This record gives sequence, structure tokens and C-alpha cells, in this order.
Amino acid sequence: MPLVTSKEMFEKAYKGGYAIGAFNVNNMEIIQGIVEAAKEEKSALILQVSAGARKYANPTYLKKLVEAAVEDSNLPIVLHLDHGENFDICKACIDSGFTSVMIDGSKYPFEENIRITKEVVEYAHSKGVVVEAELGKLAGVEDAVRVSEKEATYTDPDQAVEFVERTGVDSLAVAIGTSHGAYKFKGTPSLDFERLETITKKLQGFPLVLHGASTVMPEFVAKCNEFGGNLPGAQGVPEDMLRRSATMGVCKINIDTDLRLAMTATIREYFVKHPEEFDPRKYLGPARDAIKEMVKHKIKNVLGCSNSAY
Repeated sequence: MPLVTSKEMFEKAYKGGYAIGAFNVNNMEIIQGIVEAAKEEKSALILQVSAGARKYANPTYLKKLVEAAVEDSNLPIVLHLDHGENFDICKACIDSGFTSVMIDGSKYPFEENIRITKEVVEYAHSKGVVVEAELGKLAGVEDAVRVSEKEATYTDPDQAVEFVERTGVDSLAVAIGTSHGAYKFKGTPSLDFERLETITKKLQGFPLVLHGASTVMPEFVAKCNEFGGNLPGAQGVPEDMLRRSATMGVCKINIDTDLRLAMTATIREYFVKHPEEFDPRKYLGPARDAIKEMVKHKIKNVLGCSNSAY
């Protein structure tokens, strides 16, 4: 099975009231952990590459690793560009074989966001590639994306309708209170479900996306801190809120921080308990296993997308 687009995935997810997991990948062990989980849960999958991942691992290496995952798993897998900064980056990824790209024009005024997005959509669609865009600004930090709480703005439902109609985009990331990074909420977590419901009603049948949707799982934060880490007050989006979002038109939920925490917590623990070891396979193996178990949990209990592959 070759790499696929998210079009059919999202149609099934919307009707089924679940979301497809979009997991950020940076190296072989992360990809293997995610894909092994998806194989066991028989889940469709989106593997996405950020600006930081492209810089760290080289897009060619990551693409070949994802192709290996497709060959090994025979799952429907999308290779997605996360937070493409401009047309040139999106074009380069499309030309290299990505099946989905995100053009992030959310930092620009509304009309400029439309112009940039439309340019990417026209090129991508001519190559059979789907496009995600973003309207509204999420707070937080993720690789090259840095938005302060003061600068964050929620998605306007009426603008969302106009944006989709004028750009021809295939999915839209909306801002309803999630944020990038490990420190998503200072107080009690909350999402603007009323806003989400309004957007969903105005864009019936259209797939929405949640960025910054890691739970920042407490057990991994605790383990990091226990074994020498320093993550006071880190908290993310509660899993019941994510599950509810998936029943309200959200067809793609992005998860990155939880992957990093699972890997880092496991490696920290291993180093403390086995100070004599220096073989990377000895600590990367358990880290890969931790990612696998965490992703299985997300697929089954949070996203609800088990058995979505076939």
C-alpha cells in the first residue's frame, strides 16, 4: 500500500465520531513505536514532520523511514507537513512525495492568510495532495511556532466559513483553547466547546483539526521529575475533552509533547537505574516501547480510531 491522503480517513472519521491521530516524528524509534501501536489497534495513521524535525533529521531520512513503516505495516498512512511556513516549503514537500501539507498563515491578517493558503491549495491539488490551514492563533511554543498568550486569538466561526469557501482548503485547524508545548493551562483546563459547536454547524461535514492537543500525561511528567527532570506545573488537555472534540467534527488531533515526554521519562529512568550502560539500543528500546503503549492508549481510549484502517 502506498502513502495515502487524509480525504477518505476524514470522511470516515467524521461519520464515525472519532479522530485520526497525527503524531509528530523525529527519528526511527518514535516512528516504530507509533506504527507498532497502530498495527495492533488496526488504526489509520498520520505521521507528521515539523520544521524542527526537518532540520534535525533531514526530510529525506524521515520520508524513507515513513515509507518503511508503510511497507512493514500495510496500514493507510499519511505523510504530512506540520506548520509549513510558506509556499516554497509546502511545494518542496509536495514535490518530494508528502501526501498532505499544512500551510500556516495564521500569523498573517485574514486576507493574506487566504491568499497564501489558496496558492498552496492550487498547487497541491494539481499534484493530488491535500492541504490543511489554520485560522486563529494558538498560544505556546512548538519548534518555529511561538505565540504568547496575549497574541493568541480564537477562531471566528463566520470567518472560518468564508476562509474555507475562498481557499478550497481540505481541513482547518481551529483555535478553541488548546496550545503548543507542555504548559497549556495555568489553572483549570477548559476548551470553548460552544465555539467548536458553532463552527461545526456552519461547516457541516468539513473536517476540523486540533493542534496543541497533547494531554501532557501526569505519569510521564512525574517520572521525568523523579529521575532528575524539572517540569513543575506542566499540564495539557484532559483526555475526556479530546474525546468530546472528536464527536464534534474534529477529525485530526495532533500529538507531539506526549511522545517527547514518554521517550524522555523512560530514558531518564533507565540512566538512573543503569548508570553503567552506554549502548543506545538499551535505552532507546524501552523508550520505543513506552511510546507504543502510550499511542495504543490514545488510539483506543481517546481518539476512538481503533479498527479505522480497513
